[in-house]
Amino acid sequence: MSRSKAVLGLLVAALAILGLAPQQPPRLVERVEVSRVLVDARVVDGPGNPILGLGRDDFYVKIDGKTARVESVQWIAGDSNETNGGVLDSTSIRGAVSPPPDGRLIVLLFQKSLEKPRIVGLMRMLIELRKFLETLTPNDRVAVLSFDSHLKIWVDFTNDLRRVRPVLQRGILFERPGPVQTAPPPSLGAGLDPARARRASTIEEALRLIGEALEPLPGSKSLVFVGHGFGELGLMGVSMVNRYEEARQALQTARVSVFSLDVTEADYHSLEAGLQIVANDTGGFFERTHILTERALSRLSGALAGHYVLFVEKPDLESGTHRIKVELTRATGTVMARNRFVD
Repeated sequence: MSRSKAVLGLLVAALAILGLAPQQPPRLVERVEVSRVLVDARVVDGPGNPILGLGRDDFYVKIDGKTARVESVQWIAGDSNETNGGVLDSTSIRGAVSPPPDGRLIVLLFQKSLEKPRIVGLMRMLIELRKFLETLTPNDRVAVLSFDSHLKIWVDFTNDLRRVRPVLQRGILFERPGPVQTAPPPSLGAGLDPARARRASTIEEALRLIGEALEPLPGSKSLVFVGHGFGELGLMGVSMVNRYEEARQALQTARVSVFSLDVTEADYHSLEAGLQIVANDTGGFFERTHILTERALSRLSGALAGHYVLFVEKPDLESGTHRIKVELTRATGTVMARNRFVD
């Protein structure tokens, strides 16, 4: 009995000592949060064909003039929105939980004008783009919009080109669009309110609405903008008006690349500046179509054949609007990528 009391006493003493001993402070683990920027980059050679096989060391990126590390690069083939790491949504590098069907999302936007220097080129491109449709895969989805006095919705995203061809053949020039049935996901019409579209009285507002409607859809999108241009000519040149900055930001946020095809029958005109600027801002290109129509469509096919997705570490910068520039380090070619992002 005395032995049990002795053992019990030792245990009590040990507990008392432990209770009085200074406790170790909690270990602090330093964590560095690294912000990343997702950049869609199309890389083409002189004739406009995609340059394949590039890795992260082939790209050099600067954000607000500071070198930014390219963490990884993924190639997205033109007939698939999927990557080895999952589908990417519009505004972040998170994998989207509901991947879209394989294939590209292509919006055809026609800026309609009956003025003689414009209508001839518009008619030509309506014919040529019917041929372009033949190059698409069964998984690609096409939506058709037009703008004259306001934004008009003709066809929501569909891979049934039988619905698209009559719009290009007759609808844009001679008809009015009827009620548009909202397509199952991915759908442009689900985010584009017809009432707001009817109130969109400028092409800049129309572009903003298109960007906002496309933003919820995963992956990158392509906007083929067939038109005569926009902007306002003044003493100091062409100014971007009608709240263009809002349109630019909406398109960039939605990962929309604009490919501007100028229908004007002229080697130069002031309104082409708007077509050039929106293409440059979003990682697309500008082409005149009145002479080298086939070259314009060949470049379009090459640009849509696929693109790279760059995951870039953002330098230590305050939140806001940032300039971004993407160049090649070894290959010879042209990089098309958006020139700004907002965080």
